[in-house]
Amino acid sequence: MADRLVTVFGGSGFIGRYIVKNLVAAGNRVRVAVRNPNQAMFLRPMGDVGQVVPMQANIRDDGSVAAAVAGADAVVNAVGTYRQRGRQTFHNVHVDGARRIADAAKANRVSRLIHISGIGTDTDSPSAYVRSKTAGEEAVRGGFPGATIVRCSVVFGQEDSVLNRLAALARLSPVMPLFGNSPTDAGSSKLQPVYVVDVAEAIGRILGDEASASTTFELGGPRVMTYRELVETVLQEAGRNRLLVPLPFAIAKPLAGVVEMVLPVSPVTRDEIILLESDNVVASDAPCFADLGIEPTSLETVAPTYLRRFRRGSSAASATAS
Repeated sequence: MADRLVTVFGGSGFIGRYIVKNLVAAGNRVRVAVRNPNQAMFLRPMGDVGQVVPMQANIRDDGSVAAAVAGADAVVNAVGTYRQRGRQTFHNVHVDGARRIADAAKANRVSRLIHISGIGTDTDSPSAYVRSKTAGEEAVRGGFPGATIVRCSVVFGQEDSVLNRLAALARLSPVMPLFGNSPTDAGSSKLQPVYVVDVAEAIGRILGDEASASTTFELGGPRVMTYRELVETVLQEAGRNRLLVPLPFAIAKPLAGVVEMVLPVSPVTRDEIILLESDNVVASDAPCFADLGIEPTSLETVAPTYLRRFRRGSSAASATAS
């Protein structure tokens, strides 16, 4: 696989930066396709001079996508969003953008395309996010039949938006909501948190294995846990003792919708709450880490390394509080 030219769309994002690091370590040249190349300059020191090249590309524009793909041996689409802002809608990003990348990869005779998606795809899901991810996979397969789909459960790591957001909320609020259909099942939805470094390693191994083309992998960590257990883990590592309060989905969803309209940045969106109405775990018959020879890392091993900054008395917590 060494010395391939790999274009990584969304390479400066949370998952994308780890994919770039993994590919560079394996000796690949990486073209980082992002809307603002200046925000991807921090990736250049990961490799030798010229090994990592940020390039302007907007997945809503055919020309810039084609230019980013031209001459590449492989393409990875790591672009995604949990929140819709302006023209960055779920459909524009997850469906039209994914289709545009797949079409460009096919037209430029790229040998491999890896598309990062999420576990739980469902065309009839009440979640607009899930429906867009499902349609995006269909668009990718239609444009590039040999594409490899990688579905991830909740991804954690130093820059994640899930554990960090929960810890930040715990620092500000005396209560933590647990969503459910009733008080007895609040926080019972199941997750399988997966370490971002393991996801990047999986992408690297998939690119090195031609037999993985046209395969759909599902990646989850070694432990299935409930949302309540996830919140409790975050509280323990952040050194916060908070009251866990059941909040029915029937109340939480419209409440989140109102908060979204009022606040410029909502702590939780209606769609994110809808996601918790379904489990997010690897299917028993899905190709997974084991098929790639990877032993996934536990959340408990990594979370303390970056959640401790939310503890009272830490320099980061003090800076934020002031």
